[in-house]
Amino acid sequence: MTADPALSPAVFPAVFPAVFPAIDLRGGRCVRLLRGDYGRETVYGDDPVAQALAFQEAGARWVHVVDLDAARTGDPVNRPVVAAIAGALDVPVQTGGGIRSVDDATALFAAGVRRVVLGTAAVERPDLVAEVASLGAVAVGLDVRGREVAVRGWTESSGLLLGPALRRFEGLGAEALVITQIERDGTLEGPDIGMYREALGSTHLDVLASGGVGIPEHLDELAALDVAGRKVAGVIVGRALYEGTVDLSEALARLGQER
Repeated sequence: MTADPALSPAVFPAVFPAVFPAIDLRGGRCVRLLRGDYGRETVYGDDPVAQALAFQEAGARWVHVVDLDAARTGDPVNRPVVAAIAGALDVPVQTGGGIRSVDDATALFAAGVRRVVLGTAAVERPDLVAEVASLGAVAVGLDVRGREVAVRGWTESSGLLLGPALRRFEGLGAEALVITQIERDGTLEGPDIGMYREALGSTHLDVLASGGVGIPEHLDELAALDVAGRKVAGVIVGRALYEGTVDLSEALARLGQER
């Protein structure tokens, strides 16, 4: 069934960080890239809906979906797959990749997506965040290489550094920031703890961490982060789940989020 788009941010658990299992789509398949390199792709499955249902069955309270094709080109070729995932789940779906306009966001909300993630479009046109936020829930995706924000599926540099980017999106209606360290993404080497500490100290928005989680102890590191009482609200986990170095049910239990 389709998740209720009116669900509030209260679906976050009381214990942080919430775990967002990730499904990255390319050509309709579940894949992962290494450090954002489209030439270093690993295919993990041909049935994204079945994968999303497996995550839900394991206890996930959100599923995070990225259209990698659209992120690079702007062409939403995987939108029917995203809609199928949202329609199959009872838990909310957060999705990003190639959402460049109000029409793009509206189509995803209509398909049952709970929250859209604006990346390139938000960096290049911050006012779009407020426009989309008037229609539904929005997060801003900041994909960072070192400390510089990248755009267009991580293929181009924006010239914008993380600090100014964090301040840019205060007060525009976004619920959260999805911050990905590209140099850690898909490596299983651990998250960029320093970057997330910096982010927590620089924004009042919820921070979702993405990139580098490879073992359960990496979740512990993120959960332990505390900057003046602010903690990471969520962590996106991808390759570690597919490779089996993190078990989703066990990770949720570890963070006090088991059913």
